[in-house]
Amino acid sequence: MPDLRDLYQDVILEHSKRPRNYRTLEAANCTAEGFNPLCGDHFTIYVQVGDGQIRDISFQGSGCAISKASASMMTQAVKGKRTEEAEELFQKFHHVVTGKNGVESNELGKLAAFAGVSEYPVRVKCATLAWHALRAALQGEQHAVSTE
Repeated sequence: MPDLRDLYQDVILEHSKRPRNYRTLEAANCTAEGFNPLCGDHFTIYVQVGDGQIRDISFQGSGCAISKASASMMTQAVKGKRTEEAEELFQKFHHVVTGKNGVESNELGKLAAFAGVSEYPVRVKCATLAWHALRAALQGEQHAVSTE
């Protein structure tokens, strides 16, 4: 199991150092801000949705390695998916990082790298911040979402 943990740590560190889709998305028609006041993680999610599909997605902001990697990997995972599929993926991801039964981490692909977060409850908020902001953007919420 240590080799698997090392691999997962490498994936998270890689996405934290070189986040994918880290930019402003001028064509976004849905945006939301996510903020964790306790640790200072703060991201804006930009989404371009057309015909119920996430055509493009990006993010900007700052945060710890887990929150930045989660945002990066989230953008890769949901791009091209229907909004309902993104919601289902959010639910599965949330179950895995909170340690709830019912979802196999292999259903998440590379996002399974965050399964170990369930052992550190305070880090769950870091891992889910961008996901909550995505959800808010897709639902058209105007206020900043917080994991507190």
